[in-house]
Amino acid sequence: MKFLPRTVYILGLASFLTDCSSEMIYPLLPVFLTAVLGAGAFQLGLIEGVAESASSILKIISGVWTDRLRIRKPFLVFGYSLSGFARPLVGVAQIWPVVLFLRFADRVGKGLRTSPRDALIADVTGPHQRGRAYGLHRAMDHAGAAVGPLITVVLLSFAHVSLRHVFLLAVIPAILVVILLVGGVKEAGPVAQQKVPDTLSLKSWSLFPRDFKVLMMGILIFTLGNSTDAFFLLRLSESNVSMSGVALLWSFHSLVKMASTYVGGRLADRVDRGKLLVAGWMYYALIYLAFALISSKGLSIAVFLAYGVYYGLTEPTEKAMVSLFAPKDLQGTAFGFYHGVVGLAALPASFFFGLIWKSFGAPTAFITGAALAGLASFLLISLATSRSRSR
Repeated sequence: MKFLPRTVYILGLASFLTDCSSEMIYPLLPVFLTAVLGAGAFQLGLIEGVAESASSILKIISGVWTDRLRIRKPFLVFGYSLSGFARPLVGVAQIWPVVLFLRFADRVGKGLRTSPRDALIADVTGPHQRGRAYGLHRAMDHAGAAVGPLITVVLLSFAHVSLRHVFLLAVIPAILVVILLVGGVKEAGPVAQQKVPDTLSLKSWSLFPRDFKVLMMGILIFTLGNSTDAFFLLRLSESNVSMSGVALLWSFHSLVKMASTYVGGRLADRVDRGKLLVAGWMYYALIYLAFALISSKGLSIAVFLAYGVYYGLTEPTEKAMVSLFAPKDLQGTAFGFYHGVVGLAALPASFFFGLIWKSFGAPTAFITGAALAGLASFLLISLATSRSRSR
């Protein structure tokens, strides 16, 4: 089997280090907000929804911009730098709005780098490599997410470092990322391009084939029920899982995601990607339903770990489908649409999940998420069937 291009491995290593930094903080953030800063589920949903939606708006802009300028690397360097140096400052926050601002800055950096990065992976790989390339990249990302919480457990339980100092130490891997990107990433060869629209508009939307539009519609509906994973962590903490235990479980969960995305990426190059995506969404609905119905600590942990398989079924598949359905000269714009759809739906998804949790309880919130995921699966099947008949 042909090796993937060097750029894919460099970007994978950068994601590994970034998630080491990010996941030293993220699994502790719900506990930090509630136990230290006095916030609740509503504030958590607001913070995550605003942060992710801001990120997605910039993913749209950076996607178009990277196609217009025909460059990727500057977006990566600046985006990773901004996130890496804003994120650890959560350690000095005294009130939850400061966390909101820092999460916003962190996600701005993510928004600037994500679409250009995904487009660069498409630039340097062939159509039949992309499931494997995106699967490897996501696996490296999740590997970092597994190592980060383990570092946190060691610092909290053995080195007896304070929670705030753990956050501040997360700057170290972030510095390594910037050094790696500056010295290791090279642009792909130039692509002959048509004129790229100034913004994402009806005009630019018309440049994409129907398959791409059907995929975006399905992803939009699904994401409306796909709230932030921080609610899983809050649910685990309510099940009497300790702070160190939550960090450790997040690490194990990331190991499951790492293995499943690597395998899922290879699978996405061999089977019908549409069917694989629907299977992943249905699996997600079952996980949410299970989390609504169970109450024991042991079962909650088991279902949370099983949840990681969902990422392997969907993440590489979605990105491979986006890259293949889009014109070669509009890869950045295509990923701008994709990440924009996902992120702009994240605000109402997380906001209303937190509101439902506060008003009616956690089980009702998880049942609602499961219902929306199931609906999205059936609608995508219907849309795909209608598309086939119209040909």
